[in-house]
Amino acid sequence: MTANTNANRFSSYTNASTGSDSKNGGEQKKDMWSTLLDSVASGKRLLEKNLLVFGGTVDSQRDFLESLSSQDQRRILDRGNTKLPQVANNFALGYTYYDVLDADQEDILARISTYTLTSPSPAFSTLLQPLLTPQSIRNTIIVVLLDWSQPWKWMRQLRQWILLLRTVLVSLSNECKETMEEVMLSWRDRGRQGGTNLDGSGAAAASEGDVALPLGPGEWEDALGLPLCVVCQNAEQMEVLEKTQGWKEEEFDVVLQFMRTVLLKHGASLIYTTPTMASQLQSLVHASLGIHSLLKKNPLKHNVIDRDKILVPPNWDSWGKIRVLREGFDVELVSNGWSVDLDQPLPKPSTNGLENGAATNGDSHEETDGDTSDPEGSTVVLYESSVQDPAMDALALASQNSHSTKLEVETTETQAFLAEQLQYLEVLKQKRDAAAQEGRKGARKTEDGESGVYITGRAGEGRVNEHIGPVQFNMGGIQVDADDMVQRLKDRQTFGASPEPESPPPDSRAIDANMDPENMDSEKMQEFFNSLMQKGGR
Repeated sequence: MTANTNANRFSSYTNASTGSDSKNGGEQKKDMWSTLLDSVASGKRLLEKNLLVFGGTVDSQRDFLESLSSQDQRRILDRGNTKLPQVANNFALGYTYYDVLDADQEDILARISTYTLTSPSPAFSTLLQPLLTPQSIRNTIIVVLLDWSQPWKWMRQLRQWILLLRTVLVSLSNECKETMEEVMLSWRDRGRQGGTNLDGSGAAAASEGDVALPLGPGEWEDALGLPLCVVCQNAEQMEVLEKTQGWKEEEFDVVLQFMRTVLLKHGASLIYTTPTMASQLQSLVHASLGIHSLLKKNPLKHNVIDRDKILVPPNWDSWGKIRVLREGFDVELVSNGWSVDLDQPLPKPSTNGLENGAATNGDSHEETDGDTSDPEGSTVVLYESSVQDPAMDALALASQNSHSTKLEVETTETQAFLAEQLQYLEVLKQKRDAAAQEGRKGARKTEDGESGVYITGRAGEGRVNEHIGPVQFNMGGIQVDADDMVQRLKDRQTFGASPEPESPPPDSRAIDANMDPENMDSEKMQEFFNSLMQKGGR
């Protein structure tokens, strides 16, 4: 009875409660649980960030990704996860990803999806459009890779990538464009409002009454719609430029001034990296994507003094700071010239691979050699005149562009000239070796006869005499020395060539020197010749 009473009480209580608010109470409980579940799910949801890497080569892009994720990937390996994502960037638009770990190596802060592209061909613009949506634009940053092995190409390469990016952004929907405007406004105010910095430090000091500082000249005049970071790789090549090209501090300062002036118009950041040296690359990229560690702060420190460790964060630079680096640099001229460059259409690059989405696993493509579309006042032209390519001869270019009589002498390249001379030296060496071989063969020739040994060849005469000694042979029972006989013959020829004094013939007293031969007596002549014959017989 008691059990039934309790059961009835429980049932009546339940029925009463559910009967009164069956509709409103159920909806409130459902909303409460959905809210709790959504909050827990959002707390555990992994942040998705996008990184668009433009420029460089297949190898340089992999070096960049390795330096950007080396620490996090090492931590993942230590935790036992040996399956690392592969980098697929050999063809057209490449892709890979990596996870960003917190300082305690336990929590994953975000996953960065990386898209790579080596060629600024307009054919690849259709591949970039699907990557930019209203949701992904807020979590996307663009990185342009440049290489210190060819600094004279930087301005032209940067112009190509920005023109390609512009063609992509213009073709997006109105919703995407509105999102990009919001992103650029918030990005422009970072570091200018109440101490809020790029790395998140000082954010607590910001308040609603804070007012953003006014922009200086040349700042944010051409916002792209997405954050931009330029990475100049292989800064160790500066020493090579000093040794081989004779670069000095002035050349390095001019390059830095050009880059800072141009990037200031887009609110972009700049960093120099070296593979063997630690840098702030990881902190800069992660802070630009809004990824901050909850345990350890990594504040960004600008550096414009160490030439191989340059770091210019966004919203830090100005025309005044650029002028201080080197006097005589016209910041306004360079800034206005860059606006002229960006008003030009996207030039068609020369194809080292296949057209329209084909393989681009070689070097990044450059503009065609015959491209003369640089406008007047172009910053690219001004930069290339200040930072000249050592492979281009100014006299050769002047002779090609002029139609007058050529007064210049075209010289052969040093290596080609030396290679041609090497061929001539090889021919002369072969002839000399052949002559020496013939001389050795002549020295070895011997002829055995009845009179002994006969030796020919001047080259081996001294060597033969040293080995066999003096040559002797038997002549009529008399042992004769060949060397002595040869020397006597030489002396006789020498004396025979010189005039000898006339010696009186035997019995010259029988002949009168003053006697006329016509009047000589025949009997006396016969007697004279008979006496000669008798002497010859004895």
